[in-house]
Amino acid sequence: MKLYIFDGSFEGLLTAVFERYQQKAEKVKIVDSARYMPDAFNEAFSVVSNDVKANRVWNGLRKKLSSSWLHDIYKAFLSEQAEMYQYIFDFIRYVFDNPKGAEENFGNPVVLAVAQMSRKVHREKHRMEAFIRFQETSDRIFYAHIEPDFNVLPLISDHFKKRYADQKWIIYDLKRKYGLYYDLEKVEEITFDFSQEMSPALNTLPASVLDEKEELYSILWKDYFRSINIPARKNMKLHIQHVPRRYWKYLSEKQTF
Repeated sequence: MKLYIFDGSFEGLLTAVFERYQQKAEKVKIVDSARYMPDAFNEAFSVVSNDVKANRVWNGLRKKLSSSWLHDIYKAFLSEQAEMYQYIFDFIRYVFDNPKGAEENFGNPVVLAVAQMSRKVHREKHRMEAFIRFQETSDRIFYAHIEPDFNVLPLISDHFKKRYADQKWIIYDLKRKYGLYYDLEKVEEITFDFSQEMSPALNTLPASVLDEKEELYSILWKDYFRSINIPARKNMKLHIQHVPRRYWKYLSEKQTF
């Protein structure tokens, strides 16, 4: 068994595939550098991310897979699950080593694993698109922070760019410590450190950075929710099914005050 240690990036994982074929290694275990533990019994090889090598692998996949499957690979990668890196690596090898159409063999465990994880990440993407609530800051930027199970920021960018094309906004992932900023023209990745003024607590931007109307809007939205939430008609089981409890922290109507 040979250990391939990569930097945790998608390009790094694709580079690892290239290196495997170049080295003709038989059994390879993929480990990202953040999780790597020295192993005296297996030879370790550090994979250096290389755009040229990664692109060669990706272009090879484009010749054998539909665009839907290419997206599935990327979404599975965004799950950030350690075991999924190995599944993706093995899936790509399986596709390359077999005739076109091998990806439809769901009896193969690596094919099934990639497909199932892709669906999980896709569901998380849709939930974030539905449940994100913005607060307007005093400098007219709409801000929201999230903590999704998976790294879905790259997947929701286009949705919010189209839906809120006429306003500047920031969506910040607290767990992964980076965000998206839309400046009315393009979306860019950003990072920043939270000061005392900008609390990392969910849905609690300080009044000093909020627009004066924002607090009123939040109160009105909560009052509306309470007015239609008639106790006699309450169906909590159904409500949780449509709005899972772990997403309530993103919703203004679910905040206590």
